[in-house]
Amino acid sequence: MVDLLIVAAYFFLVMLVAISGRQKKEVTSEEYFLSSRSLRWPSIAFSTIATNIQGYQFLGMMGSAYLYGLAQASLEINAVQGILLASFIFIPYYLKDRIITITQFIKKRLGKRVALLYSLANISLFSTITIGAALFWGAYAADVVFGEYLSVLHEDRLIRITLLIVILGLFSATYTYFGGLSAVVRTDIIQFLVLISGGLVIMFIAIHHLGGWSELYNKTPHLMHLHLPSDHEKLPWTHIFGLFLLNINYWCANQSIVQRSLAAKSLRHAQIGLMVGGLMKYLMAVIIVIPGIALVGILGDNGLSDPDMSFPYLVNTYLPLGAKGLVLCALFASLMSTVDSTFNSLATLWSIDIYKEYLQKDATDLQMVKAGRRAILFSFLTGVTVGILLLYLKFSDPNAAFIHTLNELRYYINCGIVVVICAAVFLVAPKHKISFYAFLATIFFQFIFKSFFPEMNYFVRAMWIILIGFTLIFVFSKTQFKNPRILFQTDSKPIQRIGLGMLISLILLHIIFH
Repeated sequence: MVDLLIVAAYFFLVMLVAISGRQKKEVTSEEYFLSSRSLRWPSIAFSTIATNIQGYQFLGMMGSAYLYGLAQASLEINAVQGILLASFIFIPYYLKDRIITITQFIKKRLGKRVALLYSLANISLFSTITIGAALFWGAYAADVVFGEYLSVLHEDRLIRITLLIVILGLFSATYTYFGGLSAVVRTDIIQFLVLISGGLVIMFIAIHHLGGWSELYNKTPHLMHLHLPSDHEKLPWTHIFGLFLLNINYWCANQSIVQRSLAAKSLRHAQIGLMVGGLMKYLMAVIIVIPGIALVGILGDNGLSDPDMSFPYLVNTYLPLGAKGLVLCALFASLMSTVDSTFNSLATLWSIDIYKEYLQKDATDLQMVKAGRRAILFSFLTGVTVGILLLYLKFSDPNAAFIHTLNELRYYINCGIVVVICAAVFLVAPKHKISFYAFLATIFFQFIFKSFFPEMNYFVRAMWIILIGFTLIFVFSKTQFKNPRILFQTDSKPIQRIGLGMLISLILLHIIFH
C-alpha cells in the first residue's frame, strides 16, 4: 500500500507541476513550441537527459550488462561525442538562424525537397515507432517488475499492460496538449529526479549485496572491460565508429532532443546545459550497467537463465517497502519523459513544417498552435496503436527480439538524416538535388549491405552507409569543406575549456577501462 501511495503522489505531483504554469488561452507559436526561448541551462540539462532515458534501458540494457559487462556502457558514455558536436558546432548554427525546427535549417542549406523529406520521415517515425516503443517498453517493464501491484488494473496480464499503455499515453498527451514545451520541461525535471533516485537505489543495493565496489574486480574482472573483440556478435569495439556518426543524428539532428537547446535563453545556456547533460550520461552509464555486473558476482554459478530479468530480480529480491514504489515511479518517468517530448516535437514539426508551409501559408499563431495540438491527438492514437501491436507481438513470441528490428528500421531513415545534416553544416555549397538523391540512396544501400554482408554489425553497417552517402554529396557537388575555425563556436573560453575537459575525460575512460 505504501508503494502505491508513492506512485499516486508522483502522478499528482507531475500533473500539478504541468498545470501550474498553464499558458493563457491565446499563445504565440514561439511560446507554445519553444517556451518563448527562455530556457536556462538546468532545464535544458534535466529535460534533455530525461527525454533520452527509456524503460528498456533499465530492463534490456541492464540485462545486456549482465551478459557483456562494461562494454554496454559504451552506448551511454559515447553520447558525449554527439553532445560536444551539438554544443560547439550544430546548436550555434541553429540559434544564429533562430529556427523553430531543424527542417528550417535544412531548407535554407539544401532546399525544400530535402527539408520536406526530413520532416515527413521524422513525423512518421515519431508518431509510430518512437511513441509506440516507448509506451510499450515502459508499460511492459513496469508490469514485469511490479505485476503484483499493478494487478489492481486487471488480473489478465495482456489487458493490464494494454491499459497501462493507454493510460500513460493519455496522461502524457494531456499535459503536453495544454502546456506545450513549458509543461514538458517542468515535468521532465521532476521525472529526471525520480529516475536518478530510483536508479541510485538499485545501484547501491546491488553494490551492497556484492560486498563493495572493489568486488566488481574481484568477482567479475572479465566484465570490467569497455572494449570487446572486433568479431564480437553484439558489441565489437569497432561499433564506436558507427555509434559516433549515429550520435550526430540523435544529439544534433533529432527535433525531440534539440528542441530544448533551440529554446535556450542564449548560446551560453544551451552549451552549459548540454555539457551538464553529458556528465549526467556518465552517471546514467553507472546506474544502468553496474547493477547488471554486480548481479553476476552476487549470484555466482546460480545465474539467471534470462538476462533481462536482472532488473526485476534486484527489485523483487532486495528492495525494501517504499523503495519499490520509487523505482516504479522511475519506470513511469522514463516512459513519460520520452513520450511527452516526442508529442511536443511532433506537434512542432507538423505545425511549422507542414501546416504553415504547405496547407495554410497565412496561418496565425493561434491556428498553428491548434494544428500542433491536433497532431498530438493524432499521434496519441497512432502511438498507442503501435504500442499495443508491439505488446501482442511480444506475447505471441516471447523470445522475439523485435526491438533490434525497430532499431534497424530507424537506421533506414537515420543514416540519411546524418548524411544531409552533415552536408548542410560541414560543406560549403552542397547541391540540393544531389543531397536529395543521396538521402534516398542510403535506404537503398541498407538493402545492399544486408544482402551481401548479413553478418555485419548494424553499427558498422551504418558507418559505411553514412560515409558513402556523404562522399556522394561531396564528390558530385564539387564543393569543399568549411574552414574548421568557422565551424567551431563557443560562448566563452571557460565553456571551451569545459568542453575540452569532457573530451579528455571520454578518452581517458576508454584508455582506463580498455
